[in-house]
Amino acid sequence: MNEFLHVLTDNWDVIGSHFWTTIQLFLIAAVGSLVFGILLTAMRVSPVPALRGFGTTYVLLLRNCPLTLVFALLVFAVPKLDVNIDYFPSACIALTAYTSAFVCEALRSGINTVPVGQAEAARALGMTFGQVLGLVVLPQAFRTVVPPMVSVLNAMLKNTTIAAGFSVAEAGQIQAYLSERGENQIYTILWIAIGFLILVIPLVVLQRTLERRWGVAR
Repeated sequence: MNEFLHVLTDNWDVIGSHFWTTIQLFLIAAVGSLVFGILLTAMRVSPVPALRGFGTTYVLLLRNCPLTLVFALLVFAVPKLDVNIDYFPSACIALTAYTSAFVCEALRSGINTVPVGQAEAARALGMTFGQVLGLVVLPQAFRTVVPPMVSVLNAMLKNTTIAAGFSVAEAGQIQAYLSERGENQIYTILWIAIGFLILVIPLVVLQRTLERRWGVAR
């Protein structure tokens, strides 16, 4: 037991800093994914054919593209175009671009649960498409997609470990660092698992809180 605890205490400089980078990656990409995902959703249900086409194509491509490939394109291909982006911003962009497609699909499924009559009534009152979507449809859609949305964010949290393969010092690199220090690898993996479990717990609490609050509101 002492050896297990010493893996954490003796290497907190690595474990703490790398998990902090993971938290930063997650928070930035989560906000970006939600914002861009909402924009994509608006495009998917837009009355403008060009916007619908762009949204549909983007979601189709990104959902069926490996996240590792998205990282590789940003880290290795984009610099070939004389556009230099540091590794951390590249990781944030890759996670945002990839996850927003899943956020879009989750929101679109929520929109499908909103009665069509409500949107028609809003348009009859003279509301624009943006007002109908923002004031009537999306607020109701969000209430129905809390579980899948949290699942998407949970998956993104674990996907941050892919950034370790592209020179971002986050939780995915802890095992390699501690292996060089000669630490017990089983204990190292256990601490990494515990760290991710601690990060996931707030998402679960948020999901249950929103479900309970919005369930009563309905």
